[in-house]
Amino acid sequence: MIRLFKVKEQQKEEAGKTGGRPNGKKQTAGELRLHKDISELNLPKTSTISFPNGKDDLMNFEVSIKPDEGYHLGGTFHFTFQVSASYPHEAPKVKCKTKVYHPNIDLEGNVCLNILREDWKPVLNINTVIYGLNHLFTQPNDEDPLNHDAAAVLRDNPKQFETNARRAMTGGYVGQVYFPRCI
Repeated sequence: MIRLFKVKEQQKEEAGKTGGRPNGKKQTAGELRLHKDISELNLPKTSTISFPNGKDDLMNFEVSIKPDEGYHLGGTFHFTFQVSASYPHEAPKVKCKTKVYHPNIDLEGNVCLNILREDWKPVLNINTVIYGLNHLFTQPNDEDPLNHDAAAVLRDNPKQFETNARRAMTGGYVGQVYFPRCI
């Protein structure tokens, strides 16, 4: 019992020396939730996750998706995730680093996925977002596009869209836009 009081006194002294903060970095609620989400990930076989800044920076990571069906079959697409301290009350910021011919991803890498915008809810998690990104490659949505030209081609001429997507993935021009190889 006496030792317990000594430990508490030492902790108070150390907290006084560090300006009231305990030793070590205190995690935000967002970091704690993200750590839980990442530890419970159940990724589809088409996806991998990496932490380019190391495991100490869980708030910034990358996800690679290699679709096994659809127009983008065989391509590899890299996404960056930036998660704010207010996660899960705020959706992660997701950008596509791979230039892709897709109605729901523009040429700057912005992603049009409803759960990253108006339909985000704190009950959703990183796993849900990764499955949503995979779904964009298996079922592109021409009704809510960021790349209006690609959406129009998909809607009006799916065979031409398939040809354009394949040309873009193998490294080539679609119209006036050059796409680096991603296959």
